[in-house]
Amino acid sequence: MGQNNDQGALQQPIGSGFHATSTANDVIKGIDLTGKIAIVTGGNTGIGLETTRVLATAGATVIVPARDIEKARKNLAGIPNVELGKIDFMDPASIDAFAESFMATNRPLHILINNAGIMWVPLRRDVRGIESQLATNYLGQYQLTARLWPALKKANGARVVNVSSLGHQMAPFDFEDPNFVHREYQTLQAYGQSKTASNLFTVALNSLGEQFNVRAYSLHPGSIHGTELGREASLELFQQMGFMDSAGNLLPEVLAALKTIPQGAATTVWCATSPMLKNMGGVYCEDADIARLSPKGDTGQSGVQAYSLDLESARKLWVWSQQVTGIPFGAGASLVQS
Repeated sequence: MGQNNDQGALQQPIGSGFHATSTANDVIKGIDLTGKIAIVTGGNTGIGLETTRVLATAGATVIVPARDIEKARKNLAGIPNVELGKIDFMDPASIDAFAESFMATNRPLHILINNAGIMWVPLRRDVRGIESQLATNYLGQYQLTARLWPALKKANGARVVNVSSLGHQMAPFDFEDPNFVHREYQTLQAYGQSKTASNLFTVALNSLGEQFNVRAYSLHPGSIHGTELGREASLELFQQMGFMDSAGNLLPEVLAALKTIPQGAATTVWCATSPMLKNMGGVYCEDADIARLSPKGDTGQSGVQAYSLDLESARKLWVWSQQVTGIPFGAGASLVQS
């Protein structure tokens, strides 16, 4: 068994040879995915669409679960080796239905990319009362991965890639009030909490999956120009974050730092396919390499906070997730007790 990434023990760049401006095409060069099966949530827009295109072009069969099938079909037109499925991450029943449909094909699952997400939205809750960013950005990842677990184990060398964000630095996970029942709703805090949860899930999932040759990774794709992710955020919020001027224009220094969509998909594709990660998991990545651990209390423009990689918190979150979803995740009990 390998070393775990508790508190960021493995958070050191490994010299991938890539950088912030590398593209998904760059990191996939020389990699043949013929015969591999991948699922990419949110794989019909933004960096998810680019991820789907690159994996499919490299030979993988890519299944894209989407809420709007017609929109997805239009966006994916011309990309080979793609299958569509129906899913809505605010509807737990639809996650189960999609997973059941895939499991009925009796195929292994070599790559699961939990890419779908929302950002900076008004307060909404799903049918269970779960705050929408937490439901979509994290619990959807947990539930889908749990339901597909037998197919991931069957692959004998699967990877689960959870698209997180630098936004995890905005908030740790609040175990006392994760759904903002007793505290004032702040969309930035909710977003940050959901991304911290994704990082914690990755640490726990890798700890569980190692014995089955399943590895897990989380990542920050970068701040991307041209996606739909921030479509519900107010102008005031973008100004508060220092992204826009009083007229609603992106500040020149912000615009210059944004990644293109092909650059934004690079770290996802690297985590999903790089041979350099074959014997390593549970790490948080950025710029197509493993990220550095951020100094405690330093919420900078890169790196990962140790609180989002704490194995004890990850185990606690695992228990909470099982209780909230009602889904006992495979050998999850042994993870919690170990």
